[in-house]
Amino acid sequence: MNSTHEKLAQSLKLTLDEDQLTNCMRCGFCQTACPTFIETGLEAASPRGRIALMKAVVDGLMEPDESFRSQMDLCLGCRACEPACPSDVKYGQLIEQTRAAIAAEKPYSMPVRIVRKTFLQGVFPHRRRLKLIGKTLSFYQKSGLQKFARNSGAMKLFPDHLQQLEQALPDVSGDGLEELWSKAGFPYRRETTGSGSGLMVIPAAGDTVGRVGMFRGCIMDVMFAPTNVNTVRLLRQAGFEIVIPEEQVCCGALHAHAGEMGDAKQLAGRNIWAFGEANVDYIASNAGGCGALLKEYDHLMHAEPDERLSQAAVRFADQVKDISELLHNLGRPLEPIHAEAGKDDAAVAVTYQDSCHLLNVMRVQEEPRQLMSQLPGVQLCELQGAEVCCGSAGIYNLTQTEMSTTLLDHKMEHVEATGAKVIVTSNPGCLLQMKWGIERAGLQNGVEAVHLADFLAKQVRMEDQLD
Repeated sequence: MNSTHEKLAQSLKLTLDEDQLTNCMRCGFCQTACPTFIETGLEAASPRGRIALMKAVVDGLMEPDESFRSQMDLCLGCRACEPACPSDVKYGQLIEQTRAAIAAEKPYSMPVRIVRKTFLQGVFPHRRRLKLIGKTLSFYQKSGLQKFARNSGAMKLFPDHLQQLEQALPDVSGDGLEELWSKAGFPYRRETTGSGSGLMVIPAAGDTVGRVGMFRGCIMDVMFAPTNVNTVRLLRQAGFEIVIPEEQVCCGALHAHAGEMGDAKQLAGRNIWAFGEANVDYIASNAGGCGALLKEYDHLMHAEPDERLSQAAVRFADQVKDISELLHNLGRPLEPIHAEAGKDDAAVAVTYQDSCHLLNVMRVQEEPRQLMSQLPGVQLCELQGAEVCCGSAGIYNLTQTEMSTTLLDHKMEHVEATGAKVIVTSNPGCLLQMKWGIERAGLQNGVEAVHLADFLAKQVRMEDQLD
C-alpha cells in the first residue's frame, strides 16, 4: 500500500462510524432506491456496495485506491437509501465522513482544488461576494452580453451541457430578498438584537399565528431572490410574522457534501447564533438541500466542546420547517384566487418532482402535493419516479455530467408521459436541473419549471401585490 493510500486508510478508520458500518445487514433493500445502482447494475454503485467498500478499507482488506474514490464520488448523496433501510443505517453520515477523509488525505487535482477553494471558501460564506456575483449575472443578462455570447457562437467554446445550463439560467435581479422587499414598498421594520445584530421584521397579514425566521440561503438569494419574496408573501398571508437575521450565512450543505466539515461547522455555528438571537418559533426553508442540513445541525454539532452550542444546535434543528409544512400544517388557510374554477377541461396539468433531501431527510412528501391539489383549476398529475433523484445533487451535474444527464433524460421521459405543462419542485438545484431537462428534451415552448412558492403565489390571494 502506497503512503497516500495508507494515510487515507488510517483516516477512514478514525473517521467512519463503526456502528453504522456494522448495522448494514446487506439485505439489499437500498438497491431498488439507489439511482446509480438502477442505472449501472453494479454492486459497488449501490449503498450496500459502498458500505462494503468502506468496511473493507477499515478492516485492512483493500486499499482506498482510485476505484474506491470514484465510487464514493459517483454517489449522488440523495439518501433515498435511508427510508428504504430496515436497519436505519445513516448512510448519509457515512458518505460524508468518507468524503471528509478523502478531502483531507488525498488532495484533488490542482484545477479542482482551485474551484473548490474559490467557491466553497471564497464565495459562498461571504454575502457581499455573492451579491457581487448576482449583480454581475444581472449585468450579463440585461446589457446584451448574453445575447451577444449566444449569437456570436462564443458559447460553443464550452461543453454542450454548460451551454444548455446557461440557457436554463433564470433572470437574475441583482438584488436579494431584503432589497426587493423594501423596493416593493411592502411593510417591515428594523430591530436590533441584544448583541447589536440587525433584524428585518415583516408583520403578519392579520392575526399572528407564529414568528418565523426566514433562511434566505446563498444561491436562493442570488439567483432566485423573487422566490424568496414570494415565500415571505405566502408566510405573511398565512399569519406568520417573518424575521430575517442579517448575520445569517450559507447553510454549509455544499461544504458538508464535499467533505469540508470544518467549514460546514463554522457556518452552522454562525447561523445557530444568528437565529437564536432572533427569538423565533420556527425557521423556514424553501430549499430542500439547505433545509436538510439545517435539520441536521444537531448531528453536525453534537461533538462540539462548547456544550451550549451543541444544545443550541438541537433547538435550532427542531425549529426548522419547510415552507410547505408551515403553510399546510401551521398557518391560516390560503384563499385561492379562482374559487369557482376546477373543471377538468379548464384545469392546468401540473406535476411535482420531489427534492431528494426534502423527501428523504426532512421526510416531507404530502404537504406540497396537498397545497397544489387543493387549488381549483389545478390538476396534479403524479410523476412516475418523482422520488428518484433528478441528477442535480448540488454540483453533481458539473462533476458527474454523464450520470447526471442519464438520470435527467429518463426523468424527462416520465414528465412527457404525464402531459403536464408545469413542473413544480422545492429546491433551487432541482429547479435548474428541470429547466435544463426541458431544454434537452426540446419542450421549452410547452412546458415550464417553477418553484412551489412561485406557483402558489400566482394562485392565492395576497395582501402584498407585485407589479
